Parts: sequence; structure tokens; C-alpha cells
Amino acid sequence: MSLSDIWLFLQQGVLSGLVTGSVYALLAVAIVAIFKTTDVPNFGQGEIFMMGGYVALMLLLGFGWSYALVIPVTLMVVTLGCVLFQRVVMERVTGSRGVGVQLVIATLGLAYMLKGLVRQTGLGDTPRSLPSLVKNDAIIIGDAVLTQLDVAIFVVAVVVMIGLFWMFNSTRIGKAMRAVGMNPRAAQIVGIRLSHIRMMVWGLSGLISALAALLITPKVLITPDIAHIAILAYAAAIVGGFTSLPGAVIGGFVIGVIENLVGLFISTNAIVVAPFLAILITLIVRPQGLLGGKPQVKKV
Repeated sequence: MSLSDIWLFLQQGVLSGLVTGSVYALLAVAIVAIFKTTDVPNFGQGEIFMMGGYVALMLLLGFGWSYALVIPVTLMVVTLGCVLFQRVVMERVTGSRGVGVQLVIATLGLAYMLKGLVRQTGLGDTPRSLPSLVKNDAIIIGDAVLTQLDVAIFVVAVVVMIGLFWMFNSTRIGKAMRAVGMNPRAAQIVGIRLSHIRMMVWGLSGLISALAALLITPKVLITPDIAHIAILAYAAAIVGGFTSLPGAVIGGFVIGVIENLVGLFISTNAIVVAPFLAILITLIVRPQGLLGGKPQVKKV
């Protein structure tokens, strides 16, 4: 392989990795947001993402709606579904003094329920993809080639993440979410209702997941197994720091770039292994992640 080939693959791998990594970053932010406010990893995040794709698919192909209606309705349906699950299931488990293991099992139950629901409807029998909102013409950046859809995915994802960070740092609700994540008991003492904040965080997580599905499903086929993308989002959260929202974003881009570079320089078969190697290296070198704080020991 010549130096020109290496330079071409490097450019292509980095740029393509930033596109896919932006979607991983969105899902990682959704995962970290729930974990920070509840101390519970949501193992149903991938299926929530999957539902966003199938709701949009049903509205587009089944009902013949336009994207102008499909996008807001999809975001609303998935958001309300997550709010309902938190209110009906997670809040009741917490109210009955359920421990972390029971809450984790509840999220696993959500994952199996959503996947089973899709299979029962028959929507998952045939892999499909959403039509693209933008033209798929090629755009040359340096020596690399992207499509207009790739650029649109990256731009929208980055704008959404900037908006999320603005919300967390500048709005009253965002500051309340951060306070609950830092110290739930202290937040409750100053008048913050934990149940309302947790409900809003779950709703926000659903909104982000549905948006990620709308962005990436024009590029990939929608199947009930598309939820495996959440594994890469978990890898991003671990690499970046499971308690850090900026770390989740950086971790998403890191995993996306690593995947693409491994596929170009080594083998496409090695792509599935790359995120797990990144996790292992991170846990060995810096267990708290790139931007995670110092490990804390909780007294019980």
C-alpha cells in the first residue's frame, strides 16, 4: 500500500467515522443522561431507537404520510412511550424500594417487549430503509467522498448536541437534571421533584433515540436487530466516561472513526471487534473513561 493510498484511506475513514460516530454520540448521550439521574443503565435503549425507525416506516409506507408529519409524530410517539414506561414501570419499581438489579431487569423487559411487538406486527419480516430527505449526490472533501446525506446527518447531529449542552447548562430544567445527577437527595431538599425530572430525562432520551433513528435509517436497513447499534453507543459511553455527557460525545466519534479505519486498513470482518478492544483498552488504561471523573466509592 502506497503512502497516497494510506492518506486516502485515512481521510475517508475519519470523515465517514465522524458521520456514524455522530449517531453513536447521540445514543450515548441518551444512555448517560438516564444513568446519571437514576444510576441505572437502560438496556432497552437500542429497542427504543429501533421503534423510532419502525414508527417512521409505518407512517411513511403504511399510511402514506409526508415527512413533514412523520418526523414530529415519530418524535412525539417515542418520547411519550418512554415517559409512560418511566411513569408506569420504573417509578413503581422505585416506589416499592426496588434495587438497581430490579430496575435493570425492567429495562431488559422493555427491550424484549418492543422487539416482540415489532415481530408480531410483521413489520420486521422484510428489511427496509427510509427514503432520504436529501439528495444522495457525492461530495468530495479532500480526497475522501461523502454524500449529501452523510453531511446532513453530521450537521443535524452536531446541532442537536450543541442544543442539548445549551439546555443542560443554561435552562432551569437542564440545571435541575444536572443537580439530580450530582446529588439526588440534595436536589430533593431544595425542592426538585425527582419523579418529574426522571420522567423528563426518559422522555428526552426517547426523543434523542428517535431522532438518531430518523437520521441513520436512510443509510441502513431497518430490522428488529438494528438495536445492536446501542452496543456501540454503550462502547462510546464507556470510552468517553459513563458519567460525562461531553465524554459520551467524544466517545461516539472515537468509536465511529476506529470502526471505519479498522474496516479500511485491516478487514471489514474486524469491525465488530474494534469497539470491544477500545473498551478493554480504556478500562485498562483509564477505567473512568476519557472525561470521566475520579472513581468514587459509595458507602452502604
